[in-house]
Amino acid sequence: MAHIRIQKLRKQLVSQKIDAYLSVRDEDIRYLTGFPAHESWLLVGLEKAAFFTDPRYSQEARQHLKGVAVRECRGSLREELARYMTRRSLKTIGFDERHFSVFSLKQLKSTLPAGTRLKAVNDAVLRLRLIKDREEISGIKESLAFNMKAYQYLKTMIHPGMRERDVFARLLEFISKNHIRFAFDPIIASGPNSAFPHARITDRRIERKDLLLIDMGMEKNGYKSDLTRIFLFARISPSVEKVYKAVAEAQQAALGMIRDGIAVAQVDQAARKSLKKKGLDKQFIHSLGHGLGLDIHEPPRLSVKSSEVLKSGMVVTVEPGVYLKGRFGIRIEDMVLVKDQGCEVLSQSLISSHPFLLK
Repeated sequence: MAHIRIQKLRKQLVSQKIDAYLSVRDEDIRYLTGFPAHESWLLVGLEKAAFFTDPRYSQEARQHLKGVAVRECRGSLREELARYMTRRSLKTIGFDERHFSVFSLKQLKSTLPAGTRLKAVNDAVLRLRLIKDREEISGIKESLAFNMKAYQYLKTMIHPGMRERDVFARLLEFISKNHIRFAFDPIIASGPNSAFPHARITDRRIERKDLLLIDMGMEKNGYKSDLTRIFLFARISPSVEKVYKAVAEAQQAALGMIRDGIAVAQVDQAARKSLKKKGLDKQFIHSLGHGLGLDIHEPPRLSVKSSEVLKSGMVVTVEPGVYLKGRFGIRIEDMVLVKDQGCEVLSQSLISSHPFLLK
């Protein structure tokens, strides 16, 4: 699969009249090679590809990389790259300028052979990553399975009187036991704290009357997942039930729109129109969702301000939310695979139509 991805990148090089493309971002290198790169560079030429790394990683890289030459760098990566380019007579090098600081780009230019031209080709790899292949979808589903397992685990151990930080401690035990990592810092927000979309974990004690919002993602073999659920410890109050149903209906309205070829702005607007009927659209203060894969936030961004279009094979989150300052917040987030006709809710088995009611 990695060979196929590199070949797709090479087609872009031909169309851009570029001799080679320099990738320095770990996630892009992992996508192209299947190898979990760290502090290494990948140069993809029209015929050959080379992986530049230091002695810490060179032996492992040689064992795992197929069809890619491993260049062990005793000095700087830039110097070894320059020597390689000179031997190969590579003159025009494409790169993503957003992955270089001004200082590092200046250093690179000063090291490269005379006559070398650097050409900014932003998103060359990211464009390939937008559409997930079967291997990637499998990786995402594996990560998602651990995420759903973590929620089921929380159902058995959360109780009133715990602090938000206590819940986080239990999650740390879970990821350690399962040999996985968080995809991002979890959001664990109880009572009025849940009205902050990106609430920080505090020492607040969870009361029986509170709702508890948990937004967490897992990472397995580089691929990410992202889900948000609501926990309750007592019968749902009329005010909370009204908002929860409105958010759930908004999510369903958006899911009903998702398919290949639909503008993301239309999907976002469907959720907002649904909330507007309940007088809650002004309390929906963020975009509807985002793509994810090797990064927790990837294009497309599901927003009314976006001009992007959904394509079959994209994986996105759908996460409408309503936040009532000083009271509570409700967000429901699921992961979705875009298909030619409609979509597949990858987290369907973790029922999202009702909050988790705990005894």
